[in-house]
Amino acid sequence: MVFKKLLGALGVGGPSVDTVLQPGPALPGGLLSGEVRLRGGGSDVTVDRISLLLVARVEREGQEEEDEATVVLERFTVGGGFRLAEEADHTVPFTVTLPWETPITELHGQHLGPVLGIRTELEIAGARDKGDLDALAVGPLPAQEAILEAFGQLGYAFRSADLELGHIRGTGQQLPCYQEIEILPPAGHAHTVNEIEVTFIAAPGGLEIVIEADKRAGLFSEGHDTVHRFTASHHAAPQTDWNAQVDAWLKEVIAGHESHGAPPSYGDEHGARHRSGPGAGAVVAGVAAGVAVGVVGGMVAAEVVDEIGDAFEGEEDEGEDEG
Repeated sequence: MVFKKLLGALGVGGPSVDTVLQPGPALPGGLLSGEVRLRGGGSDVTVDRISLLLVARVEREGQEEEDEATVVLERFTVGGGFRLAEEADHTVPFTVTLPWETPITELHGQHLGPVLGIRTELEIAGARDKGDLDALAVGPLPAQEAILEAFGQLGYAFRSADLELGHIRGTGQQLPCYQEIEILPPAGHAHTVNEIEVTFIAAPGGLEIVIEADKRAGLFSEGHDTVHRFTASHHAAPQTDWNAQVDAWLKEVIAGHESHGAPPSYGDEHGARHRSGPGAGAVVAGVAAGVAVGVVGGMVAAEVVDEIGDAFEGEEDEGEDEG
């Protein structure tokens, strides 16, 4: 148990906090449980509010490659309105629902790259102080996992994943950022497409899948990027032949790329072309865990936990009004 002393806005000798999350990865749109453990400081205080902030490090598209910011994706109030006595222990259990669009941080236990955290914030006597910061692991929904596995079965390989600040036009996106999963094509398509970028926008009714082919120098390049939007139902996931479905999507995306149609117009948002969702097919059999997108790069989970403080360093001056 590691308590963080609140020495900033609340002053030296203030209470300390340790937030403990349930073990294992959470799911987009799923429940996140845990408890906030408080220990009183050198005097009695009234805890007005305990908030949990879902925070993420994001890249600012169209800016410098190294330009990153911390954004608040969601804020939850989990307690408050009680007296914390001097040196007393107090535990506040919580269960909150994560946004459906919460980015995926791991697949089959391997870290994909994006860094999410749960920041605990206490309000005491009108002052707010950031207390504990915990790494948050988020796994894919069944349909997301099945689609990524289909890419692997079709010969595509994982390259990287990151979070981009901005909105994708024509989608139901609610969060201030979106996740891009970069996938390299097999040799048969390498002459046509440099890479494929996949974005999942989840909602209670299903998934929007935005697939972009051959993104080159960025938003303002003059390439022939093509962007397509597809949909999938959560309920259809077990009955769908995802290899066939993803293959059909890719054929359309690549055909659009080869035709050199007009690239989408970019500004503060992505352009996207609409298409209806998939039909049902046979269940994909024999998809082995871990084969989904080849060898996953980046830090392993333990390193993420060790380095999350560094990943969010300087966040005190950034992104407090985001989300």
